[in-house]
Amino acid sequence: MRRLRILVQCSIPFRADDWHVGRFSSLVKTLRGLRDEDGVPLTDVLARNRSQTDGGHDPVLASLSRLTFDEVWLLGVDGGDGLDELECAAIDAFQHEGGGVLATRDHQNMGLWLRRLRGVGAAHHFNREDCREADPSRWCHDDVDTRSIDFPNYHSGANGEPQRIEPVEPLHPLLLRPDGSSIEFLPAHPHEGAVAAPPEDERARMVARGRSQLTGRSFNLLVAFERGGEFRGRGVADSSFHHFADYNWDPAAGAPSFVTEPPAAGLGQYPRALEEVRTYVENLARWLAPGD
Repeated sequence: MRRLRILVQCSIPFRADDWHVGRFSSLVKTLRGLRDEDGVPLTDVLARNRSQTDGGHDPVLASLSRLTFDEVWLLGVDGGDGLDELECAAIDAFQHEGGGVLATRDHQNMGLWLRRLRGVGAAHHFNREDCREADPSRWCHDDVDTRSIDFPNYHSGANGEPQRIEPVEPLHPLLLRPDGSSIEFLPAHPHEGAVAAPPEDERARMVARGRSQLTGRSFNLLVAFERGGEFRGRGVADSSFHHFADYNWDPAAGAPSFVTEPPAAGLGQYPRALEEVRTYVENLARWLAPGD
Protein backbone atom coordinates (compact mmCIF):
# COMPACT_ATOMS: atom_id res chain seq x y z
CA MET A 1 0.00 0.00 0.00
CA ARG A 2 1.26 3.49 -0.86
CA ARG A 3 2.14 5.68 2.10
CA LEU A 4 -0.12 8.59 3.03
CA ARG A 5 1.45 11.80 1.73
CA ILE A 6 0.78 14.52 4.30
CA LEU A 7 1.57 18.23 4.00
CA VAL A 8 1.88 20.04 7.35
CA GLN A 9 1.62 23.69 6.37
CA CYS A 10 2.16 26.80 8.52
CA SER A 11 0.51 29.95 7.20
CA ILE A 12 3.49 32.26 7.82
CA PRO A 13 7.02 32.51 6.41
CA PHE A 14 9.79 31.50 8.77
CA ARG A 15 10.31 33.94 11.62
CA ALA A 16 12.41 32.69 14.50
CA ASP A 17 10.27 34.41 17.14
CA ASP A 18 6.92 33.13 15.89
CA TRP A 19 4.88 29.95 15.41
CA HIS A 20 6.94 28.58 12.50
CA VAL A 21 6.63 24.91 11.57
CA GLY A 22 9.67 23.98 13.65
CA ARG A 23 7.53 24.59 16.73
CA PHE A 24 5.33 21.66 15.68
CA SER A 25 8.13 19.09 15.58
CA SER A 26 6.40 16.65 17.98
CA LEU A 27 3.36 16.57 15.70
CA VAL A 28 5.56 15.92 12.66
CA LYS A 29 7.56 13.25 14.52
CA THR A 30 4.33 11.52 15.58
CA LEU A 31 3.01 11.51 12.01
CA ARG A 32 6.30 10.19 10.64
CA GLY A 33 6.37 7.50 13.29
CA LEU A 34 3.02 5.93 12.36
CA ARG A 35 3.30 2.26 11.43
CA ASP A 36 0.96 -0.49 10.28
CA GLU A 37 0.59 -3.77 12.15
CA ASP A 38 3.69 -5.13 10.39
CA GLY A 39 5.81 -2.15 11.36
CA VAL A 40 5.80 -0.61 7.89
CA PRO A 41 5.78 3.22 7.83
CA LEU A 42 2.36 4.65 6.94
CA THR A 43 3.27 8.23 6.00
CA ASP A 44 5.53 10.54 4.06
CA VAL A 45 5.37 13.99 5.68
CA LEU A 46 6.45 17.36 4.31
CA ALA A 47 6.44 20.10 6.99
CA ARG A 48 6.94 23.65 5.73
CA ASN A 49 6.37 27.35 6.24
CA ARG A 50 4.70 29.57 3.69
CA SER A 51 6.89 30.96 0.94
CA GLN A 52 6.19 33.26 -2.00
CA THR A 53 7.09 33.29 -5.67
CA ASP A 54 7.45 36.49 -7.68
CA GLY A 55 3.66 36.47 -8.13
CA GLY A 56 3.13 36.50 -4.37
CA HIS A 57 1.70 32.97 -4.17
CA ASP A 58 3.04 29.97 -2.30
CA PRO A 59 4.28 27.57 -5.02
CA VAL A 60 3.23 24.40 -3.17
CA LEU A 61 -0.21 25.60 -2.06
CA ALA A 62 -1.08 27.30 -5.35
CA SER A 63 -0.42 24.05 -7.25
CA LEU A 64 -1.82 21.69 -4.62
CA SER A 65 -2.96 18.41 -6.15
CA ARG A 66 -3.85 14.83 -5.28
CA LEU A 67 -0.95 13.87 -7.52
CA THR A 68 1.42 15.01 -4.77
CA PHE A 69 -0.51 14.86 -1.47
CA ASP A 70 -3.34 12.96 0.22
CA GLU A 71 -3.84 15.27 3.21
CA VAL A 72 -3.14 18.90 4.10
CA TRP A 73 -2.87 19.97 7.74
CA LEU A 74 -3.33 23.76 7.77
CA LEU A 75 -1.95 25.61 10.80
CA GLY A 76 -3.44 29.12 10.82
CA VAL A 77 -0.77 30.78 12.96
CA ASP A 78 -0.99 34.19 11.25
CA GLY A 79 -2.80 37.38 12.25
CA GLY A 80 -5.58 36.81 9.72
CA ASP A 81 -4.30 37.12 6.16
CA GLY A 82 -2.01 34.09 5.82
CA LEU A 83 -3.24 32.48 2.59
CA ASP A 84 -4.62 34.22 -0.48
CA GLU A 85 -7.66 33.45 -2.65
CA LEU A 86 -5.73 31.45 -5.25
CA GLU A 87 -4.20 29.21 -2.59
CA CYS A 88 -7.57 28.68 -0.88
CA ALA A 89 -9.17 27.82 -4.23
CA ALA A 90 -6.46 25.19 -4.75
CA ILE A 91 -7.20 23.71 -1.31
CA ASP A 92 -10.92 23.54 -2.16
CA ALA A 93 -10.08 21.78 -5.44
CA PHE A 94 -7.82 19.39 -3.53
CA GLN A 95 -10.68 18.42 -1.20
CA HIS A 96 -13.05 18.18 -4.16
CA GLU A 97 -10.63 15.60 -5.62
CA GLY A 98 -10.73 13.54 -2.42
CA GLY A 99 -7.93 15.01 -0.35
CA GLY A 100 -8.34 15.34 3.43
CA VAL A 101 -8.04 18.75 5.09
CA LEU A 102 -7.37 19.65 8.73
CA ALA A 103 -7.93 23.36 9.38
CA THR A 104 -6.94 24.86 12.73
CA ARG A 105 -6.27 28.35 14.10
CA ASP A 106 -6.48 30.11 17.47
CA HIS A 107 -8.06 33.11 19.24
CA GLN A 108 -9.68 36.27 17.90
CA ASN A 109 -8.87 36.61 14.17
CA MET A 110 -5.88 34.30 13.88
CA GLY A 111 -6.25 32.28 10.68
CA LEU A 112 -9.16 34.40 9.49
CA TRP A 113 -8.38 33.44 5.87
CA LEU A 114 -9.83 29.99 6.66
CA ARG A 115 -13.24 31.53 5.99
CA ARG A 116 -12.26 31.59 2.32
CA LEU A 117 -12.40 27.78 2.28
CA ARG A 118 -15.72 26.22 1.35
CA GLY A 119 -17.07 23.62 3.74
CA VAL A 120 -14.51 23.26 6.51
CA GLY A 121 -13.86 27.03 6.58
CA ALA A 122 -17.47 27.79 7.52
CA ALA A 123 -16.97 25.90 10.80
CA HIS A 124 -14.55 28.56 12.06
CA HIS A 125 -15.86 31.66 13.84
CA PHE A 126 -13.84 34.78 14.56
CA ASN A 127 -13.99 38.20 16.15
CA ARG A 128 -14.79 39.93 12.87
CA GLU A 129 -18.44 40.96 12.91
CA ASP A 130 -19.56 38.99 9.85
CA CYS A 131 -18.18 35.63 11.04
CA ARG A 132 -18.86 35.53 14.78
CA GLU A 133 -20.54 32.73 16.68
CA ALA A 134 -24.31 32.65 16.25
CA ASP A 135 -24.99 33.31 19.95
CA PRO A 136 -24.36 37.01 20.79
CA SER A 137 -23.86 36.13 24.45
CA ARG A 138 -20.52 34.64 23.40
CA TRP A 139 -19.24 37.92 21.97
CA CYS A 140 -17.20 38.62 25.09
CA HIS A 141 -13.96 37.67 26.79
CA ASP A 142 -13.84 34.20 28.27
CA ASP A 143 -10.15 34.45 29.14
CA VAL A 144 -9.95 37.66 31.18
CA ASP A 145 -6.31 37.33 32.23
CA THR A 146 -4.77 38.38 28.91
CA ARG A 147 -6.82 41.48 28.10
CA SER A 148 -4.97 42.19 24.85
CA ILE A 149 -6.58 39.09 23.30
CA ASP A 150 -10.22 39.52 22.29
CA PHE A 151 -12.95 36.93 21.81
CA PRO A 152 -13.25 34.14 20.93
CA ASN A 153 -10.70 33.19 23.57
CA TYR A 154 -11.93 30.17 25.55
CA HIS A 155 -9.70 29.36 28.53
CA SER A 156 -9.31 25.57 28.65
CA GLY A 157 -6.28 25.71 30.97
CA ALA A 158 -2.61 26.68 31.02
CA ASN A 159 -0.23 25.79 28.20
CA GLY A 160 1.25 22.41 29.11
CA GLU A 161 -1.84 21.18 30.96
CA PRO A 162 -4.33 18.60 29.69
CA GLN A 163 -7.96 19.60 29.31
CA ARG A 164 -10.70 17.06 29.88
CA ILE A 165 -12.95 16.91 26.83
CA GLU A 166 -16.58 15.93 26.39
CA PRO A 167 -17.22 13.59 23.43
CA VAL A 168 -20.38 14.26 21.45
CA GLU A 169 -22.44 11.10 20.95
CA PRO A 170 -22.29 8.96 18.95
CA LEU A 171 -18.57 8.61 19.59
CA HIS A 172 -16.61 9.68 16.51
CA PRO A 173 -13.62 7.65 15.20
CA LEU A 174 -11.39 10.68 15.85
CA LEU A 175 -11.78 10.06 19.58
CA LEU A 176 -11.42 6.27 19.66
CA ARG A 177 -8.66 4.74 21.74
CA PRO A 178 -7.29 1.35 20.63
CA ASP A 179 -9.33 -0.40 23.33
CA GLY A 180 -12.58 1.11 22.03
CA SER A 181 -12.94 3.69 24.82
CA SER A 182 -12.96 7.45 24.25
CA ILE A 183 -10.07 9.86 24.33
CA GLU A 184 -10.56 12.02 27.44
CA PHE A 185 -7.82 14.64 27.12
CA LEU A 186 -6.36 17.14 24.67
CA PRO A 187 -3.76 19.85 25.35
CA ALA A 188 -5.14 22.95 27.09
CA HIS A 189 -4.63 26.57 26.04
CA PRO A 190 -5.61 29.87 27.73
CA HIS A 191 -7.46 31.28 24.71
CA GLU A 192 -8.83 28.86 22.13
CA GLY A 193 -10.81 29.84 19.08
CA ALA A 194 -14.40 28.99 18.16
CA VAL A 195 -15.79 26.31 15.84
CA ALA A 196 -19.29 25.01 15.15
CA ALA A 197 -20.92 22.65 12.66
CA PRO A 198 -22.46 24.81 9.89
CA PRO A 199 -26.22 24.10 10.14
CA GLU A 200 -26.63 24.14 6.37
CA ASP A 201 -23.93 21.48 5.78
CA GLU A 202 -25.26 17.94 6.24
CA ARG A 203 -21.71 16.56 6.17
CA ALA A 204 -20.71 18.35 9.37
CA ARG A 205 -21.10 17.17 12.94
CA MET A 206 -19.71 18.10 16.33
CA VAL A 207 -17.12 15.70 17.72
CA ALA A 208 -16.01 17.13 21.08
CA ARG A 209 -16.47 20.05 23.45
CA GLY A 210 -14.29 21.62 26.12
CA ARG A 211 -15.10 23.66 29.19
CA SER A 212 -13.66 26.99 30.29
CA GLN A 213 -11.64 26.82 33.48
CA LEU A 214 -12.56 30.45 34.24
CA THR A 215 -16.27 30.74 33.41
CA GLY A 216 -17.39 27.10 33.31
CA ARG A 217 -18.83 27.71 29.86
CA SER A 218 -18.87 24.80 27.40
CA PHE A 219 -17.33 25.46 23.97
CA ASN A 220 -16.76 23.46 20.79
CA LEU A 221 -13.40 21.85 20.07
CA LEU A 222 -13.80 19.73 16.93
CA VAL A 223 -16.06 19.57 13.88
CA ALA A 224 -15.78 16.70 11.38
CA PHE A 225 -16.94 16.77 7.75
CA GLU A 226 -17.78 13.53 5.97
CA ARG A 227 -17.38 12.98 2.25
CA GLY A 228 -20.35 14.12 0.21
CA GLY A 229 -21.79 16.78 -2.04
CA GLU A 230 -19.08 18.59 -3.96
CA PHE A 231 -16.30 17.22 -1.74
CA ARG A 232 -14.93 13.70 -2.05
CA GLY A 233 -12.49 14.44 0.77
CA ARG A 234 -13.08 14.64 4.49
CA GLY A 235 -12.32 17.64 6.67
CA VAL A 236 -11.79 18.57 10.32
CA ALA A 237 -12.04 22.00 11.94
CA ASP A 238 -10.03 22.20 15.20
CA SER A 239 -10.40 25.17 17.57
CA SER A 240 -6.70 25.72 18.28
CA PHE A 241 -3.33 24.91 16.72
CA HIS A 242 -2.06 24.74 20.30
CA HIS A 243 -3.43 21.21 20.44
CA PHE A 244 -0.47 20.37 18.17
CA ALA A 245 2.29 22.77 19.28
CA ASP A 246 5.45 21.50 20.98
CA TYR A 247 5.00 24.10 23.73
CA ASN A 248 1.61 22.67 24.70
CA TRP A 249 2.95 19.14 24.87
CA ASP A 250 6.11 20.22 26.71
CA PRO A 251 6.61 23.90 27.70
CA ALA A 252 10.34 23.25 27.99
CA ALA A 253 10.36 23.31 24.18
CA GLY A 254 9.84 27.07 24.36
CA ALA A 255 7.46 29.53 22.73
CA PRO A 256 7.68 32.90 20.96
CA SER A 257 8.52 35.81 23.25
CA PHE A 258 5.01 37.28 22.94
CA VAL A 259 3.59 34.30 24.88
CA THR A 260 3.48 35.67 28.43
CA GLU A 261 1.07 33.39 30.34
CA PRO A 262 2.81 31.12 32.88
CA PRO A 263 2.87 27.51 31.63
CA ALA A 264 2.20 24.29 33.47
CA ALA A 265 4.76 21.50 33.88
CA GLY A 266 3.82 19.71 30.64
CA LEU A 267 1.94 16.64 29.47
CA GLY A 268 4.88 14.46 30.50
CA GLN A 269 3.36 14.68 34.00
CA TYR A 270 0.19 13.08 32.62
CA PRO A 271 1.22 9.93 30.68
CA ARG A 272 -2.32 9.02 29.66
CA ALA A 273 -2.99 12.51 28.32
CA LEU A 274 0.20 12.50 26.24
CA GLU A 275 -0.67 9.05 24.89
CA GLU A 276 -4.15 10.26 23.96
CA VAL A 277 -2.84 13.33 22.12
CA ARG A 278 -0.70 11.05 19.96
CA THR A 279 -3.70 8.77 19.44
CA TYR A 280 -5.74 11.79 18.30
CA VAL A 281 -3.02 12.67 15.76
CA GLU A 282 -3.00 9.11 14.43
CA ASN A 283 -6.80 9.05 14.26
CA LEU A 284 -6.77 12.30 12.27
CA ALA A 285 -4.24 10.93 9.79
CA ARG A 286 -6.20 7.71 9.27
CA TRP A 287 -9.66 9.30 9.13
CA LEU A 288 -8.67 12.07 6.72
CA ALA A 289 -7.10 9.58 4.32
CA PRO A 290 -8.75 9.59 0.87
CA GLY A 291 -11.33 6.92 0.21
CA ASP A 292 -9.33 5.58 -2.72
